[in-house]
Amino acid sequence: MNDTQRPGRRSFLQGSAAASGVVLLGFYLPGVLQAAVEEPGKAAGFRPNAFIHIGKDNVVTVVVGSAEMGQGVLTSLPQIVAEELDADWSKVRWEQSPAQTDYNRPGLQIMITGGSSSVLSNWDVLRKAGASARAMLLAAAAQTWKVDPATLRTDQSAVLGPGGKRLTYGELADKAATMSVPKDAPLQSPKDFKIVGRSLKRLDTPSKVEGTAKFGIDVSVPGMLTAVIIKAPAIGAHLARFNGDKARAAPGVKAVVLISDGLAVVADTYWRARKASELVEVEWGEGVLAGRGSDDLRATLEHAAKRDGLVARQEGEVDTFRLGRTVSAVYHLPYLAHACMEPMNCTAWVKPHEVEVWVGTQAQTWVQQSAAVAAGVEPEQVRVHTLFLGGGFGRRAAQDFVTAAVETSRAVGAPVKVIYSREDDMRGGYYRPISYTEISGAVDATDNAVMLRTKVIVPSLAEATGFKRLVRPDGVDRVAVEGLADMPYDIPNVKVEWVKHDFGVPIWFWRSVGASHNTFVTETFIDELATLARKDPYQFRRELLDKQPRLRSVLELVADKAGWGKPLPKGIGRGIACVAAFGSWTAQVVEASIEGGRPRVHRVVCAADCGRAVNPEQVKAQMESSIIFALSAALYGHITFKAGKAEQSNFDDYPVMRMNEAPQIDVYLVPSEEKPGGVGEPGTPPTAPALANALFQITSKRIHTLPLSLHAFST
Repeated sequence: MNDTQRPGRRSFLQGSAAASGVVLLGFYLPGVLQAAVEEPGKAAGFRPNAFIHIGKDNVVTVVVGSAEMGQGVLTSLPQIVAEELDADWSKVRWEQSPAQTDYNRPGLQIMITGGSSSVLSNWDVLRKAGASARAMLLAAAAQTWKVDPATLRTDQSAVLGPGGKRLTYGELADKAATMSVPKDAPLQSPKDFKIVGRSLKRLDTPSKVEGTAKFGIDVSVPGMLTAVIIKAPAIGAHLARFNGDKARAAPGVKAVVLISDGLAVVADTYWRARKASELVEVEWGEGVLAGRGSDDLRATLEHAAKRDGLVARQEGEVDTFRLGRTVSAVYHLPYLAHACMEPMNCTAWVKPHEVEVWVGTQAQTWVQQSAAVAAGVEPEQVRVHTLFLGGGFGRRAAQDFVTAAVETSRAVGAPVKVIYSREDDMRGGYYRPISYTEISGAVDATDNAVMLRTKVIVPSLAEATGFKRLVRPDGVDRVAVEGLADMPYDIPNVKVEWVKHDFGVPIWFWRSVGASHNTFVTETFIDELATLARKDPYQFRRELLDKQPRLRSVLELVADKAGWGKPLPKGIGRGIACVAAFGSWTAQVVEASIEGGRPRVHRVVCAADCGRAVNPEQVKAQMESSIIFALSAALYGHITFKAGKAEQSNFDDYPVMRMNEAPQIDVYLVPSEEKPGGVGEPGTPPTAPALANALFQITSKRIHTLPLSLHAFST
């Protein structure tokens, strides 16, 4: 028997996740993804900045810093560059960037893909990059022909001059590389856009159809071993004792080593490591929940609600308000898993003087930082190879699987791929937080909403992730009150409080984060206020949105397209909800019925104002995927605990929506010349409340807890 204490988990993130300004190294990985460095023997071409390379073959390569996890950034971001560059789209290619500061998310100073920010935050940066390159090409042509640059124009990756003169960008590449970089190159006029605003086919689709696309789990490095992690059965439990002798004697097994998150069983194949892990004798201590179950957690949150919270928003005289008719409700929303289709994985190779990491990640800077801590090196010694992500939803910004791979590689002295099983991931934490919310409201004698008071009890994601930028100067966690403190309705007396309560269960960003649970509270309770005011839910909202013209516009659009107010077949209800989030405005109408005692969603109509749509079909696809993601959670999603252990482990007890359950989805985009907003997450928050509101129309039952599978329905 080997007596050992498990090292503390996730401590490296505290204080380091918000670090910035790290210089990262580039890479080139043949056969996996290209990087922004030259291949041996490849002509230098024209590289005016970190985002663009133009070869002598006239191919324009756009270097993309955002991670591709299905949202289409490998197409939309090149579209922005190609528009300003006036490029021939048929010759535009993409490269995944190296991990370096040139590709930091503007305003955050770290490389991260999340918050629906890729197009939103890169719009100005990439437009300027393309315009600057175009100006240098024009200057090169003008110098070649000895003419005034103002007499020239560009079209389809070529400069056109007087008398029919024409030089392609490839022909101008060497000369353009000698031109001065302009400070303020003129941008293309939006009225002349030819590439932005078009639903072009995705550039990454062919590789995925052909099977050549490389995801993290596809990595193969010479001499690579595979590791399975034996994790605590109860979250946060310490490793008391273990004996790995039987596992070490199993075929193909190379080592059984202690790491910060448990035990790594290392073998020549995944299956051998998995089978050998069952032979390890392990004794665990008590976890962070100390044997408690979900009912006890809820009771604890109810008790925590008696405490005064930090005030996140206060207007009017809520504390002394006594007028009108009132209604109140209590909401309890569960922990949720991300349930990414590709299991968590990472390949690491700790060498004498550097560390290489191959991973599908949303946060390259954090990968470099966490790998450096795990390997005992400086961040500059870590090379990060970003691969395709088989689903992100926030989960792949976490670093547990990266740390596990680096620690294991360091221990065995070889490249190691760590693969979590579905059960490992689903039982191991990193959930959307549990929340408990008390809310009350009032309408006056003229049936107008006059008061709304909310208190939410939820842990702090800022503390859990180490992302200190999420904390307001007054100490309020922005995510904890997202969807409440920024509630859009014009109600004169409003108060929002936040009470922090943390059970020690690892929590993480989950698609649309705080808005995902808080919007459910707001948008279902607004329906209750509408009933109290004896008004139609759509008209009630519309009256309260005079100061929110863009949200009111999408609400009107979705009501029109859904045929709001028109009769529905017997047994079908219609519900509505809207949200302003991630720089966009979204409204949805859901039509649903009860079949066999269970909700059945028939149709979802979505209207969105996300500013200028770079690729409209990709925007619609993101809205559709957000809706399916939200419906899965609303209908089925919950992580519950019994005796301190998570009860759900795979898709048999944590279902997601199947194809035969999927509703008709109609998405309408508001034409706009405003800057782009986010699209990956705004479609998620309105779906669950619109569904719950639809079910009320046919069952007269208000929904204050999710998932809906826990409710008994009758019509």
